Amino acid sequence: MNTPNLLVEQHHHVAQVTLNRPEVRNAFNAGLIAELTQTFIDLGARPDVRCIVLTGQGSAFCAGADLNWMRSMANYSREENLRDAALLANMMQTIYECPKPTIAKIQGDAYAGGTGLVAVCDIAVAASTVHFCLSEVKLGLLPSTISPYVIRAMGPRAAHRYFLTAERFSAAEALRIGFVHEVVASDALDGKVAELSIALVNAGPEAIKACKKLVQDVAGKDITPELVQTTVASIADVRVSPEGREGLQSFLQKRKPDWLPQSLT
Repeated sequence: MNTPNLLVEQHHHVAQVTLNRPEVRNAFNAGLIAELTQTFIDLGARPDVRCIVLTGQGSAFCAGADLNWMRSMANYSREENLRDAALLANMMQTIYECPKPTIAKIQGDAYAGGTGLVAVCDIAVAASTVHFCLSEVKLGLLPSTISPYVIRAMGPRAAHRYFLTAERFSAAEALRIGFVHEVVASDALDGKVAELSIALVNAGPEAIKACKKLVQDVAGKDITPELVQTTVASIADVRVSPEGREGLQSFLQKRKPDWLPQSLT
């Protein structure tokens, strides 16, 4: 399932997608954007995949846009720029809305659009040596297409600072502002991601899918009677679903639910 710019491997129910352009610090070009989009569509539709890990090959997680790709865009018309930006935005949205839970395993620096890849994943774990940078304003540009996800991840107050100053910030700072969930030593990164992957795989797959959408639907919304009614309906629906019934019965009967992979228990 590998592509020219990606390595894709699966161990039990966990798929790992590795950006494989280390010679350019895993920077985006049109090919990588198209491959990431299609890969997440494909993995999201596969019943044997219950968790997707996104990482990078080499010293960087993702350095943003490839310089040669940027040169090719230098003389684009506005219409051409609209089409190009829409492809990047679609890739980000595809990963964000992937029905499978996603983990960013950040083994190296993430700059510009690379921070967008961190933000669109459900969980982010970084090595302690990693740095981040939203560098767009240094080039007279904006982090527009990644902004909905990055602002949700780090909050508007932190975004005001790091969007405007284009400062590099450390993994420790990313943890402090909530941009990543865990920071570990580089040699502990694989183990922490494996631990989180097992937790995701062991949960009810339909519940995980619905819970991910619940967070996206509820986050930032006013607590209105309509929102409360939506949450009431969602729990009622899941309680009468086959997976919900199996989960409750297995708990009451003190046995393992039937979705639990034997290889990971």
